[in-house]
Amino acid sequence: QVQLVESGGGLVQAGGSLRLSCAASGRTFSYYNMAWFRQAPGKEREFVAAIRWSGTGTLYADSLMKGRFTISKDNAKNTVYLQMNSLKPEDTAVYYCAVSPTIMTSSRGEYRYWGQGTQVTVSS
Repeated sequence: QVQLVESGGGLVQAGGSLRLSCAASGRTFSYYNMAWFRQAPGKEREFVAAIRWSGTGTLYADSLMKGRFTISKDNAKNTVYLQMNSLKPEDTAVYYCAVSPTIMTSSRGEYRYWGQGTQVTVSS
């Protein structure tokens, strides 16, 4: 019922930057929470950041407290962004956009809708 399409991934050198975009469509979801997750080969899918569609609340993973990643939104364009700076090889993963119709959380189980993912590869 909610469609999510990620874009902006690619190959970048360590220390570089990328901005991922997630375009949402399909229904009205003013009270929803949108988030980014990532999954590297052989590893579990991990939470990156979340933002409320309405309001200003955000949530970041503890591992990102360095401030390298920033989540933002453009309600008029139905789009959420993930700005990634000072990228490291360990950031290499498939990045997924997701929507929780309930609460803002880092718990994967609360997110009902998912995009197909976009590949981010960081070379050293």
